Amino acid sequence: MTACLGLDTSNYTTSAAWADAAAERVEQQKQLLPVTKGKMGLRQSDAVFHHVRQLPNIVERLRQHCPEPFSCIAASERPQEVDGSYMPCFLVGMGAARELAAVMGVPYIGVTHQQGHVAAAAFGAGRMDLLDQPFLAFHVSGGTTDALTVEPTKAGGITCRVVARSLDLKAGQLIDRVGGMLGLPFPAGPALEQLALTAEQTYRPRIPLRDGCCSLSGVQNQCEQMLQKGTPPAEIARFCLDCVGAALDGMTRALQQQYPGRPLLYAGGVMSNSLLRERLTVAFGGSFAPPAFSADNAAGVALLGSKMR
Repeated sequence: MTACLGLDTSNYTTSAAWADAAAERVEQQKQLLPVTKGKMGLRQSDAVFHHVRQLPNIVERLRQHCPEPFSCIAASERPQEVDGSYMPCFLVGMGAARELAAVMGVPYIGVTHQQGHVAAAAFGAGRMDLLDQPFLAFHVSGGTTDALTVEPTKAGGITCRVVARSLDLKAGQLIDRVGGMLGLPFPAGPALEQLALTAEQTYRPRIPLRDGCCSLSGVQNQCEQMLQKGTPPAEIARFCLDCVGAALDGMTRALQQQYPGRPLLYAGGVMSNSLLRERLTVAFGGSFAPPAFSADNAAGVALLGSKMR
């Protein structure tokens, strides 16, 4: 058995997980970072501070549920595997993981936050087999709206290459901004979804694409105009999510034309939205993970560490 402890200290969630990839077993604990009511996020310095406070408690809670000791320690080191990808908050998890590995005398394995999201989504969707073959993935969250080609590595990990993205606002940013203008708590995804489910209409917007990349900044402007005209909040919420769905629909079609026949996986916190899942499942039949493995987590980090040990 190769059990791995994985740590992920992303912009809004402190996460730890135990995983044995061969046995397809995972235990995880996580906690959102506190965001002051009415605020639209955290400064990196505040995120680092909260991670330092929360991580020891998260690991202690996780240890109570781990069936086996760790044989390696893994952590998210940066957002993506591209030059210049860096966020200070990831240093908290990476530093703790390296310290633990050194003290315990076990290997340390570094991955990216995006790789962890993709691996967690594969596990949550019951498609761990994807990690051993080429496939397509979408990573859709507050910081990314990326179309990816994913390939296995000889070391047992995966490499993710961005082939299309949002050219401006990311889907999660758009959802949080529209949620903010409607007075919803941050992060706004769950509340905006519930509000949208009460709408009386559905919408069929056209989202511009360029070389498979989408643009979402105009959607925020349209939602602001709807609010100024007195459009009910539920209709604005539904319009926003239908726009995100239309963008992902167009990007998926472009990606499948470029890479026909490859399996398709959707990852990231935005993909826990039931309206988006239903739309994309009907259109493309891709694989989705439940919210516990689509929102920020350390499960994918631990799974990759276990595979790469």
